[in-house]
Amino acid sequence: MRTTYLAVLLGLAASAAGAGAQGANPVTDALRATVPGASRNFVGAADEMPADKYGYHPTEKQMTFGQLVLHVATSNEFLCSRIGGVAAPTEAKLTPTSPKADLVARVKRSFEFCESGFGKLTDQVLTDSIPFFGGRKVTKAAAILDIAADWADHYGAAAGYLRLNGLLPPTAKRGEM
Repeated sequence: MRTTYLAVLLGLAASAAGAGAQGANPVTDALRATVPGASRNFVGAADEMPADKYGYHPTEKQMTFGQLVLHVATSNEFLCSRIGGVAAPTEAKLTPTSPKADLVARVKRSFEFCESGFGKLTDQVLTDSIPFFGGRKVTKAAAILDIAADWADHYGAAAGYLRLNGLLPPTAKRGEM
């Protein structure tokens, strides 16, 4: 787990450098620079999966695709509100079997919420303690590493689900590695 966080932190730093972020907030600037790509990839995957495949899961122990989409949306709402220090949006209750259009719209809004919620975030607050999953408290820095890792992990899962159904994930369509 520690290796994953280190890899994500290095990826965030590289993203900041590539985006020209050389100011006083290299970590939070990198986080902000990461959101559009994570959104484009995951929302694109959610769009790509046919509605009749939202109940698909490779094994009984894995989430269905609908569960994965809803999980990303609710995780974004929870973590981005904690990291950004803003109230989470009030959303209608959805289930993994809600209509595809509703699930896609929700996950898209959740990334938009993250983007706006991170607007005023600075590196000076990275050591602030915030509520986290399981009733734990972590620093904002730890939560940033967690959400960036989650975006990569969940997009990788979505890409795998798509491929198992004969579909190309968004990054493959764009020829990205």
